[in-house]
Amino acid sequence: MSSSLLFAMRNPVIRASVLAIFLFGFSGAATSPYQSVVGITELGLSDGFYSALIFVAALVNVTVSVTVGIVADRVGNYRTLMLAVILSGAVGYGLVYALPTKSSFVAGTLLLLPIYGALNSLLFANVRTAANGMGGKDAAAVNSGVRAAISLSWVLVPGLVGFVLSARGSMLPAYLLASLGCIANLLLVFFLLPPQRGGDPVLSKRLSYLASFAEILSPRVLARLAAMALICSTLHVNAAVLPLIVTGAAGGSATDIGIVVGVVALLEVIFILVWGRIQYRLNHIDALVIGTTIYVVYMALLGFSSRPWHIYALTLISGFGAAALISIPITYLQDLIADRPGLGSSLIAVNIFLGGALSAALFALGTRISDYSGTALLGAAAGIAGGALLLFLDGARRRAVSISQ
Repeated sequence: MSSSLLFAMRNPVIRASVLAIFLFGFSGAATSPYQSVVGITELGLSDGFYSALIFVAALVNVTVSVTVGIVADRVGNYRTLMLAVILSGAVGYGLVYALPTKSSFVAGTLLLLPIYGALNSLLFANVRTAANGMGGKDAAAVNSGVRAAISLSWVLVPGLVGFVLSARGSMLPAYLLASLGCIANLLLVFFLLPPQRGGDPVLSKRLSYLASFAEILSPRVLARLAAMALICSTLHVNAAVLPLIVTGAAGGSATDIGIVVGVVALLEVIFILVWGRIQYRLNHIDALVIGTTIYVVYMALLGFSSRPWHIYALTLISGFGAAALISIPITYLQDLIADRPGLGSSLIAVNIFLGGALSAALFALGTRISDYSGTALLGAAAGIAGGALLLFLDGARRRAVSISQ
């Protein structure tokens, strides 16, 4: 795998995309942990309004990501679209910092930053296009390496930003840092990403907007999106219940939360690369089912944790399973519409939205009928259902691939 990544990094498109996605992760990691603090505590938004704002912003991001993916496939030029959405991010983050009002926060969060969020799908589509000449397993390894760049930013940035701004009494400067990260990304894409040719002037009817949306809504794609949403919802459920279990049933402290989250994030970076190597021996479906099983085991054990050391002991399992669930679905989703890199990569945003929405429902149900530990077990059940649905839908294809190999 390491040789594949080194070979891929010689490609100027992939090399620039890896750097760009790290800077994309930098902007998100600098602000996301403190977004609610800025919006609610510093600017005075109500809890209910903030929740609605985040939900609508997620809808906007999905819509923009799919639309931009369709446009990218039509024009065949990711670079120009990247520059446009990165500029939106620079303005959005800068607006919140320069004019710290409720109106600017809403405008940035609801419109400008969701547009910037489409950069994630564009970058993976760009990498997919550049890696199409490589074998399927090599392309999966490249995807894993690119995804590790985002995780690395989340390992390095939040703690540093929190440390630098802790004495200032305001987290608003985080938005300035994010805006500067966008500007750096804008320059990187402009100068380092090679210009691309336009799309084929003879476009088929399949590239129309209605046909593209219909392709996403087809039973074949929707069923597999449902399986992925069930699997990936476990990550969101864990993010919600882990701090509550640590400080509740396990009897730990806020310090324990920070240490556990940091350790798991670091392990994810390492294990993402390990899963890329595993996919040389296993197809995506088998690897994803194994990763899901590992994470389900972790969620179940988390639900029974009653001491801080239990949580620490689970970090290795958590990191290994989570690395599979945040890296392998990228290639799987792109393969659902393999000949449309832009549209196929936009499914990443669709999956994130569906997984988040499902996890919110699971959290509401779990906390209503049980406690936080019970909610973790409910999240594990969702992962089992997702893995079973994936095997039901693609088990035959998995066997066919194994026979052909």
